[in-house]
Amino acid sequence: MNNIPSPDVLFPNAYHTSCFLKNAISAPNIFVGDYTYYDDPVDPTAFERNNVLFNWPEFGDRLIIGKFCALASGVQFIMGSANHRLDSISTYPFNVFGGAWEANTPPHLSQLPFKGDTVVGNDVWIGRESVVMPGVHIGDGAIVAAYSVVTRDVPAYTLAGGNPAREIRKRFDPELTELLLELRWWDFEPESLAAFLPVLCSSDLEAVRAAIRQRLGKA
Repeated sequence: MNNIPSPDVLFPNAYHTSCFLKNAISAPNIFVGDYTYYDDPVDPTAFERNNVLFNWPEFGDRLIIGKFCALASGVQFIMGSANHRLDSISTYPFNVFGGAWEANTPPHLSQLPFKGDTVVGNDVWIGRESVVMPGVHIGDGAIVAAYSVVTRDVPAYTLAGGNPAREIRKRFDPELTELLLELRWWDFEPESLAAFLPVLCSSDLEAVRAAIRQRLGKA
């Protein structure tokens, strides 16, 4: 099948307001899957500089974003080194200002609470101006409403929103959710995925359920 979009181009269409994000990333601790895009009318290629905040790779945490995610304009990820220590009398970062303050305090990064990696699954849509906090995991197929602050994990195929973001509803019933997680359509070969798109874009969920079951050999 010809004319399948390439995941290795920076700008996937003529508008140049969206970029395939993996091709605009250089930080060693940021990993982005194929076809995940960031949309920004000014400069989507500046995502790493403008939207991944307080990223010091030496701190040890990673930002991992799966395939086929849609990140709307202004989405930001706060990395772990944005934190302040919480187990002492003062949260003030004396060490970073040098002199006697530095001499009398532990190295700055070693004092900070470590939340672990921030992980976004596959086929996740994060709405405009949302903020994802350190260590949060967002499951496959989840949707985060615009202007949300995500402080806790979002399960797969769940719609969440608000500040702090809370579960609003499940997108599908448990059986269809499990079928989708087993299907893992984002790992299909390009030709197979292109042929399967009518199923992925159908609103007839019972027909979708039947097609997935057939694909998985469960019909």
